[in-house]
Amino acid sequence: MNIALVVNPAARAGAHTHAATRTTERLRELGHSVTVISGGSAEESSELIRTAVELGTDALVVAGGDGTINLALPHLAGTGIPLGIVPAGTGNDFAAHLGIPELDPATAADVIAAGHGIDVDLARVTDGAGTERLYATVLASGFDSYVNDRANRMTWPRGDMRYNIAILVEFLFLKASRYAIEVDGERIEGPFVMASVGNTRSYGGRIPICPHADASDGLLDVTVVRPAGRLRLLRLLPTVYKGTHVERPEVETYRGRSIRLDASGITAYADGDPIAALPVTVDVVPGALRVLVPRPA
Repeated sequence: MNIALVVNPAARAGAHTHAATRTTERLRELGHSVTVISGGSAEESSELIRTAVELGTDALVVAGGDGTINLALPHLAGTGIPLGIVPAGTGNDFAAHLGIPELDPATAADVIAAGHGIDVDLARVTDGAGTERLYATVLASGFDSYVNDRANRMTWPRGDMRYNIAILVEFLFLKASRYAIEVDGERIEGPFVMASVGNTRSYGGRIPICPHADASDGLLDVTVVRPAGRLRLLRLLPTVYKGTHVERPEVETYRGRSIRLDASGITAYADGDPIAALPVTVDVVPGALRVLVPRPA
């Protein structure tokens, strides 16, 4: 195969560089041709990805996290060109959902070389101006988008713990917002602490906010949390890490193909980065992306 390998443009050292180097070496050992792509910015990397796809690469491989994968989505969706993933980011939730080993570039390279692909859904966000963006994991709005914003601004610690600390800090400033939500035309209103729309189960480093989401079912999962007092919500936090929060009375879940979120002054995050200010409409795009994954046992 002729493979284009994308390195996280925001990090040229540490886990990302090691993962890209080891993956490239392993793929070449297995007889594949690899061209490494690393732009000086997200915009430059996106343009390089577009060029690689237009020139006809056999597969596009991303060495990084959910944010780097997101750069590839608009260029790969609907093309049939497979995405290979070498998880090496702060959040690797899409790879985890697909069963791809984290920070094991040799194994990830073997998965890519084996060429076993499946088609998975993506989610398409349309903002008030009609601008469209795709995402692969979870859209966060409200408390969880504030957590994403804080985590992105933190320089320490690395990895999952960054999100855990951001959650605890943002909990001190917890507030509810007035939402109007529609799920396939069904309207849900009220003050909510947060509203999340999941194509996959987790965000923020395996926090299963939409524990029953399946990226192959043609549906999006919605999790909303109503205000219930700080003490009750504090007790809710540990259950979120287990995915059992959906059993609590202050948590409601829905499932649909088209979701509209409307609230004032909230920026939604998806795949770990800001994606649009509310109001937005989120639609599922069934089977839009081919991904190289481990063969079933």
